Amino acid sequence: MIAIFDYGAGNLRSVQNTLDAIGCEYSLVRDATGLQSASKILLPGVGHFGQMMRALDQLEVRDALKDRIAEGVPFLGICLGLQALFDASEEAPEVSGLGIFEGVVRRFPAHARVPHMGWDELQLRGQSKLLRGIDAIETSLPDAPKSELPAAPNSERSRDREGAVGVDAQPFVYFAHSYYAPEGEYASAVCTYEVPYTAALELGNVYGVQFHPEKSGATGLAIMRNFVEC
Repeated sequence: MIAIFDYGAGNLRSVQNTLDAIGCEYSLVRDATGLQSASKILLPGVGHFGQMMRALDQLEVRDALKDRIAEGVPFLGICLGLQALFDASEEAPEVSGLGIFEGVVRRFPAHARVPHMGWDELQLRGQSKLLRGIDAIETSLPDAPKSELPAAPNSERSRDREGAVGVDAQPFVYFAHSYYAPEGEYASAVCTYEVPYTAALELGNVYGVQFHPEKSGATGLAIMRNFVEC
């Protein structure tokens, strides 16, 4: 059964609703024992990097998470859950991450408007188990003034009158973050907001997304279904 790890601050209800929508059984866990019985692990994260990592340490699950990942259990980190996979973050440099990937999570440049919030475009890179098929999904963005919709002047996407993004486009997903993981060879998708950064990563049984699949409509549902089937 999939375990959603509840460290006390994640956006769990939306994630639960998404799993319910695709007919997936899951349980909420808050300790190492729950992680040991999980067939897959979801770590949704929101808020502050330091707060999250301290919470994981207080719950004494840091080693359990790393051990389960090393054992090959599929793991998906969402938003801050992706950032937790790295060595550290500029948001809380005194606190270490899980260190599954080398590198430091950075803050967007000083001139950037943060948080980066709203729908934006993924640039897919190669084959991905987690993101397979999402480039064929016709995305319908919610109604919003044009200034609030993602701008990508170099994109070849097309919109119809209802605001749907054509199937020749890259997929759109929903972001809400002020820090980012730099590009790396493990990136399965990138996004550009002032700087290009890792929007999704994949290495073996480890997956992460900087965006919120639970808020990303049909594309998000497909991503969560892909994880369930990994």
